[in-house]
Amino acid sequence: MDTVKGHTLFNNDQVMQDIGARLVDYKDCYAKVQLLVEKRHTQGHGTCHGGIIFTLADGAFAVACNTGDYPAVGQHCNISYIKPGQIGDVLTATAELRSQAGRSEFYDIQVVNQKQETIAEFRGVSRMLVPTKREQP
Repeated sequence: MDTVKGHTLFNNDQVMQDIGARLVDYKDCYAKVQLLVEKRHTQGHGTCHGGIIFTLADGAFAVACNTGDYPAVGQHCNISYIKPGQIGDVLTATAELRSQAGRSEFYDIQVVNQKQETIAEFRGVSRMLVPTKREQP
């Protein structure tokens, strides 16, 4: 898997590093993150843990919503699990901006396996952190 260097937020995200996720691509309001599912990522049924899939999607969401002028944080998100991830699968989470309202941005993140089968659909709402009048110099 190719790794894109340079997005500080991802490179400093210890959880992304610990699970073995790799930033594959990013640009304005877009990010793609991959993970090879290993035994350490599984739950009691032997398939990829839902928390790992959520974390992968959330990592792509974080990079995508932090490509602009202002830092952003997650305000709300949800996930629908469609199909289990298996050991050996390469999961790819692709985050794309869908709409914006004020300081809130709405992102859809699709998680697919190497066969392009949908594993999960994640919706994230971010909130841009802009300085208030009191905080401005």
